[in-house]
Amino acid sequence: MGVDRVLLAEPRGFCAGVEMAIKALAWMVRVFEPPVYCYHEIVHNQLVVDRFRRLGVVFVDEVAEVPPGAPLMLSAHGSAPEVVEAARRGGGVVVNAVCPLVTKVHHEVKTRAGKGYTVLYVGHEGHEEAVGTMAEAPAAVRLVETEDDVEDLADPGTPVALLAQTTLSHDEWSGVVDAARRRFPDLWMPGRSDLCFATTNRQTALKAVAGTADAVVVIGSENSSNTVALTKVARAAGCPRVYRVDGPDEVPDDLSGTVAVTAGASAPEELVEAVIQRLAPRIPPERVAVIDEEEYFPPPRELRELVRAVVAAASLAVGAPPPPTTPAEDRALSASQVLHALDGPLVDGATMGL
Repeated sequence: MGVDRVLLAEPRGFCAGVEMAIKALAWMVRVFEPPVYCYHEIVHNQLVVDRFRRLGVVFVDEVAEVPPGAPLMLSAHGSAPEVVEAARRGGGVVVNAVCPLVTKVHHEVKTRAGKGYTVLYVGHEGHEEAVGTMAEAPAAVRLVETEDDVEDLADPGTPVALLAQTTLSHDEWSGVVDAARRRFPDLWMPGRSDLCFATTNRQTALKAVAGTADAVVVIGSENSSNTVALTKVARAAGCPRVYRVDGPDEVPDDLSGTVAVTAGASAPEELVEAVIQRLAPRIPPERVAVIDEEEYFPPPRELRELVRAVVAAASLAVGAPPPPTTPAEDRALSASQVLHALDGPLVDGATMGL
């Protein structure tokens, strides 16, 4: 491979919501004997999901698959209200690891529907986030994916609001917004965009490098909406060769010149390091930073209360002080470090600097 240099887009990889969800599930694995159950994949990354499977986590698509009394985590993508209710009826500990940004959209759907609005929800049909969000008010929500979908809608005869799946690309969102505004001049939209700041930041960072690269490698799984959006951004920026890869083994062996590298919000930095090793640039990678991300989402309240009780009980039993790290003090510890500590590296040969 004749790669001269690698441009590393920053920010990339894990967002604050994914960091929170992964660390929360790691605490569940430490607190409970296996199996621990998780409704849907905790995040859309196959290596991360496989790591937790090896640690005794069972991922299910129906709450009914969870044995009564078993510990259960609800994924970062958000769950329908009836799913949350069914989970809590199961009698076990339930920790809802939904991203706070998704919770915001759930609340907006309920509020607008309660005020008599028809909600146009811009999202991908069948995506877990879209399914869970639309379930908040199914009679009032209309799923739209394209400008044509907006034009084809029957007049609802009600005020209209426009909300969105958080992981859309700006390009996917903007055209539909314009069409909705033309069709419904009195359209209501939230004061703050529903699009995830992390998704937007990763797309902006990629745009800064994609136009000057001979190829772009986007690291992330094919069922990750924000990862797929990054590949679209790279193509729109004019890059002649764009590849989405799950890991280093999928990187083409004929890349040359300048290669830009980024990662979706569910992809660990460990994979980025492994891909760079595979590319083997002639000079050290150049980090191209567009914005600093300092957002942090604390662990779910249910988890903080659970671990606090477990730690207190264990300390009392052995007469020792509680350990220094609990979910409430995990800000300095990254999810990649947590994954590495649980069961070694995700990728053979990758280093985490630990």
